Amino acid sequence: MDVVDRTEGVATVFEQERTIKATQDGNKVMRSSPSSILGTSKPFDLSSVAAFSVFLSVNLLASTYAPIQDCDEVFNYWEPTHYIAHGYGLQTWEYSPEYAIRSWLYALIHAIPSKVAAAFVSKKVFEFYFVRGVLGLICAGCETRLFSTISRTMDPRIAVVFLLAMVSSSGMFHASVAYLPSSFAMYTAMMGAAAFMCLRDGLKTTEGIVWFGIGATVGWPFSAALILPFIPDELAYLKRTADITGVASRVLGGVLRTLAVVSLQVAVDLLFYGKIVFVPWRIVSYNILSSSSRGPDIFGTEPWHFYIRNLLLNFNAWFLFAMCAGPFLGLQLIFTRLSTTRRTTLRSMMISTPFYMWLAIFSVQPHKEERFMYPAYPFLCLNAAIAMHTVLNYLGHPSPKSIIGKVPAKVKLALVGALVLAIATVGILRTVGTVSAYSAPLDVYRPLESPEYADMQGNVCLGKEWYRFPSSYFLPKNMRPKFVKSAFDGLLPGEFSEAGSASGILPTWLIPPGMNDQNIEDPGKHVDVGHCSFMVDSNFSGSDDSMLEPNYIVDGKNWEQIECHKFLDSSQTHPLGRILWIPDWEIIPAKFRRQWGRYCLLRRKSATG
Repeated sequence: MDVVDRTEGVATVFEQERTIKATQDGNKVMRSSPSSILGTSKPFDLSSVAAFSVFLSVNLLASTYAPIQDCDEVFNYWEPTHYIAHGYGLQTWEYSPEYAIRSWLYALIHAIPSKVAAAFVSKKVFEFYFVRGVLGLICAGCETRLFSTISRTMDPRIAVVFLLAMVSSSGMFHASVAYLPSSFAMYTAMMGAAAFMCLRDGLKTTEGIVWFGIGATVGWPFSAALILPFIPDELAYLKRTADITGVASRVLGGVLRTLAVVSLQVAVDLLFYGKIVFVPWRIVSYNILSSSSRGPDIFGTEPWHFYIRNLLLNFNAWFLFAMCAGPFLGLQLIFTRLSTTRRTTLRSMMISTPFYMWLAIFSVQPHKEERFMYPAYPFLCLNAAIAMHTVLNYLGHPSPKSIIGKVPAKVKLALVGALVLAIATVGILRTVGTVSAYSAPLDVYRPLESPEYADMQGNVCLGKEWYRFPSSYFLPKNMRPKFVKSAFDGLLPGEFSEAGSASGILPTWLIPPGMNDQNIEDPGKHVDVGHCSFMVDSNFSGSDDSMLEPNYIVDGKNWEQIECHKFLDSSQTHPLGRILWIPDWEIIPAKFRRQWGRYCLLRRKSATG
């Protein structure tokens, strides 16, 4: 085949040896050495359409079955979106104009598919799953863009391993459809990385800056740090070409487009808050510059190894491979003398840096949450793919005199295949285990949509289960969520003002009562249990009742059970059963079987329709 000139620096990681020779007519042809452990000269490739189909299928499964893992997703994003779409919802202190550390633009964007869904189906829960499906579709598009870029600029095999790591990990299953700024930043980080990595038709610095800029302004401002490892590429180009004008033009173009997005955000927040605010700065200020009585640490702190343990659970061996990518590339750089290969390795090290940088930055922060790692998930999978590709190259090109060189190719293929299958199986078992253990809060509200209850007016109350409420999308239009006093002594959400909502004017500029940024409890957020028509409660054998948290499920005098679902009793379940799906088979030793509690929707016996 004809040799096609590429922009300097674009080559595969640990690129297969290639020889270029001239034919009799002077044309050049390129021959590649075997790249697989079977010795075939044809690299494994997968089309973008096929990759998109795989990504989308997994994401749609996630949108349908993934439990909500963080109450912030509900109270800070689903509830404001529900307020825009339906005129009522729960309000956190972050949306008080007094503090204003959440941008309404992010909620407004998601309210669009919610309104579209409402035009076709009257049940609000359909809107919830429709928005999730849209998020899954967007994520699949971003994943495919990055996959295609990896395949073109690095190696098709790296791209395929990247895909396997993404779709088989429990972490990506949940992050792909989570309605969180960190997931949004993950989407834009994939697009930004793809832009910086793809050098076809020249550097795409402007596009890369815009994507990271959108992620940092509309989504999560801290995600802007992910652009830093890509800056040396632009500086290296400037050093080679001295094209100051071109570099300045690309950077300025990206900055100006990002500022246009910032202007839109400020305009939207001006409309909702009634004053000019720059939310990204407020988020940074609150999280970094707050006093000891404020800031994220008041919500809990974790040890430095929290993310290491969490990533091992959610990515198992993929995380270990990801940690090896940098050392493997360092060894490649040390033992390689060819200048072209060294440039390739240096660029690969640049591409592998975002994951390490992100992990280091957030590991030293006292306040840690699983969702903070979401923007780095694709980079983790890319690093894992680079490391595995290196191992495969070593297995495919050993010295004939070495022990590995004497192992038949088919045996090596079987061993590698078994390893990948084992990693994927563990990831799938964790996903299935999580879904089967914690899906009750998404299922228990279904009877309220039945004709018997759909038109009732009343309050659906939550006590100790307040943080598992899946949002007002799961309640009929005439029911409202309320909180009764429990052992939790922090600040619960209040309610957005419904004044004027009938006319379509949402008074979001009003300062709600009882809000503070110190997580101090406000008794005004509670209602007396006598005002509850329905109650959602849980019952676990490993938990004790108390005056603040009575067992409403067994109180047959006042409550009747409408629907109950199994919910994992983590305090009574073996760690293996909490980590992976363990079937409830008789052949499984009793100590390893999962233990269950009940998660129930109750109706007050005196409640009337």
